[in-house]
Amino acid sequence: MKKIFLIFTLFLLSFTICSCKKDNENVIRVGASSTPHAEILEQIKPILEEQGYTLEIVKIDDYTIPNTSLVQGSLDANYFQHLPFLNLYNSDNGTNLVSVGAIHYEPFGLYGNGITSLDEATKQILIPNDGSNRSRALLLLEQAGLITLKEGLDPAGDITLNDVTSFNGFDIKELAAENISSSLTYSEKGTLAVINGNYALSAGISISTALATEDAAGAAATTYANIVAVRFENKDDAKIKALVDALRSDTIKNYINNTYEGAVKPAN
Repeated sequence: MKKIFLIFTLFLLSFTICSCKKDNENVIRVGASSTPHAEILEQIKPILEEQGYTLEIVKIDDYTIPNTSLVQGSLDANYFQHLPFLNLYNSDNGTNLVSVGAIHYEPFGLYGNGITSLDEATKQILIPNDGSNRSRALLLLEQAGLITLKEGLDPAGDITLNDVTSFNGFDIKELAAENISSSLTYSEKGTLAVINGNYALSAGISISTALATEDAAGAAATTYANIVAVRFENKDDAKIKALVDALRSDTIKNYINNTYEGAVKPAN
């Protein structure tokens, strides 16, 4: 009798473990910035449900936690960053997160507080302080004719203020990317700021009010496309493929084009 009970208990335990494993295989837990990443992810829930997957979206409005959580295993993927940012994170932390696909591109915008022309700008410019976004901001300032950079710089490299050969009288201040839009609001009239697309959207700032934007046909459009990142060992998982395929579907391309008025564009 005891032997039968033991066999039955082991059977139940095995069934429970198998069921949990199956449930985990059918759940896709993705960390994402609220805007536009989480909004885009919401649109693919029905697509994934048809394939037997449940999408759990974890909103994280921070540029460190999504990668840390992915490394630690509490997320299956994240969707908030571009490849240069991911490469820098891996380099700084000795990690091996990888991109499994580019999804969309958010043009950087140069905005002014209370002005409608660069001619009205004062000498203060706010830019992001993290490596890849700082590089991108400095490239935009050069594109707008406000500063001059050394020749031959890699758009995906770590460009710093030391690479500026002429500031043309401007004082560039570095801030955390998520704080720039609010800082611009409380700055003196004429202050300029380079703002990430997702933070501009979150702050209700329209790309149409930008005094300059990245050239959509330039290197930035491909270099800084936002990606889905995963742990290397999971890059070929069926549920990861399903996630990326859904995000690259015509449904999502149409949603992006019809929703964000040019502030977000599908990746080529």
